[in-house]
Amino acid sequence: MAVKDIRLFGDPVLRTPADEVVDFDKELRQLVTDLTDTMREAPGAGLAAPQIGVGLRVFTYWVDDVLGHLINPNLDLSADLQDGEEGCLSFPGIYVDTPRAMRVVAKGFNQYGEPVVLEGSELLARCIQHETDHLDGILFIDRLSREQRKQAMKAIREAEWAGGPTPVVKLSPHSTFGKGL
Repeated sequence: MAVKDIRLFGDPVLRTPADEVVDFDKELRQLVTDLTDTMREAPGAGLAAPQIGVGLRVFTYWVDDVLGHLINPNLDLSADLQDGEEGCLSFPGIYVDTPRAMRVVAKGFNQYGEPVVLEGSELLARCIQHETDHLDGILFIDRLSREQRKQAMKAIREAEWAGGPTPVVKLSPHSTFGKGL
């Protein structure tokens, strides 16, 4: 099991857009394993690579007993919306009604570079959108109305995990520094 520390709100890696994966190699497969193990241990419905400090466009999901991952996602969102409670492993204990598209078609790749099409509605659609936002440096609080965001920020400031030191961003020992080039 390769459970990693989850980066919390305030860590700059969460606001940095991730790079596309270009090498579908053993290092990438290990990243998918690390994300999956960390997500399941948390437990969460999804986890994006930046949440464990890796700036690559990779996320895992675990919704309705379906476990999977997607690399370099590209989304097609439905026009109809849903509003429902959303949380994030990088914001422990914070849950806010967040607007999202009701349905999504996500195209990307699996860990071996094979094309994947992932279609989802309701919770799976919410998860795919949430995790893809992480890959773009967008957090779910960015999707809230001004008043909701104000209330969420108050809850974040009052959370026991807030105010601590920002985790150090570790550099990969590999020549690509953890990025696909």
